[in-house]
Amino acid sequence: MTGDPLDDFRALNDPESRRAVERRGGFFVAEGMLAVEALVASPYRVRTVLADERWADRARAAVGDRAPVVVRPAAEVAAIAGFAFHRGVLASADRGSPAEPAALVAGSRLVAVTEGLGDHENLGALFRNAAAFGVDAVLLDPTTADPLYRRSVRVSLGHVLRVPFARLPVLPGGLEVVRSAGLEVVALTPAADAMPLADLPRDGRPRALVVGAEGPGLTAATLAAADHRARIPLAAGVDSLNVATAAAIAFHLLS
Repeated sequence: MTGDPLDDFRALNDPESRRAVERRGGFFVAEGMLAVEALVASPYRVRTVLADERWADRARAAVGDRAPVVVRPAAEVAAIAGFAFHRGVLASADRGSPAEPAALVAGSRLVAVTEGLGDHENLGALFRNAAAFGVDAVLLDPTTADPLYRRSVRVSLGHVLRVPFARLPVLPGGLEVVRSAGLEVVALTPAADAMPLADLPRDGRPRALVVGAEGPGLTAATLAAADHRARIPLAAGVDSLNVATAAAIAFHLLS
């Protein structure tokens, strides 16, 4: 940590700079009371909490003695963050050591695998849905966004801090991690020749659901490597769903 703990929160409105600063410093930032409460309940070590005066009591009650709580006027919090900040509280935390994907999938019944999912808000929503449907872990390819980026944590309502995740090698080769653990690989695609997701055999076999970015979807190599290519049937004139929405439907059907 730098000499000034508030440096963890400066210029949050500059995504490129923030990603570099946070990677270099080995920390991340959670925004809003729900995310901060989830952070306090998580294994991550809290570094500093910054609260505006209106949220000071709630922030102190949530954090207890786990980290210092710095209280400033709302205008000063906004000046530090670099934008009009309305959620009242920010917290920084150490990232810790990356998880090993093989350890996460061992014994899992349902995991999510992402390929090229670059939108932080979609990624956060996917984690929220994963938590809601009991997904055991989320495995991210190297081109997927940082799940601990502030927007992902906020949109996930802090669930990204609860659902275990790890990075895989480049797909489709990275899928060998889940195959080695005995999981069947199901690639979600809107392609008309894919089988309806509801038609997958209900045999209780553990599965890995692979999803890609909106627009490009999964790469041809990853689709070819899957055990099943499955789709969610849609009404005429609708070609696809938001990736987090599609994943939620699939989690429900597969859980």
